[in-house]
Amino acid sequence: MSKENIKNLEEMTFYPAGPLNQFLVQIGRVVEVDGQQIAVFRLSDDRIFAVLNRTPHPKGGPLAEGIVSGHYLYDPLYDWKIDLTTGLVQAPDTGQVQIFPVKVEGDQVFIATENLQKA
Repeated sequence: MSKENIKNLEEMTFYPAGPLNQFLVQIGRVVEVDGQQIAVFRLSDDRIFAVLNRTPHPKGGPLAEGIVSGHYLYDPLYDWKIDLTTGLVQAPDTGQVQIFPVKVEGDQVFIATENLQKA
């Protein structure tokens, strides 16, 4: 991890999202963090990813009900394939969903957002 990435993480506030056992494998769950609706996904290898619960499709819609396969999320309304590691929509479609850093400490999941008040 670069020094810039470490600095960026230091500027973020991690919020508790819930116990790890409440995040079922390959099933999305919506949590509210810092006033934002975030879709959280636990992959079959136990990695956790968090994205803004809004499809990048121009007509909008939720992502939490999407289907997870590997590290990809399939948009439940438009079947767009989204890479959970980057938020990028895969070709032939284009777009990107906002992703959030996640950490697990003990049995608790935390999601980070930028702390705009921090100097």
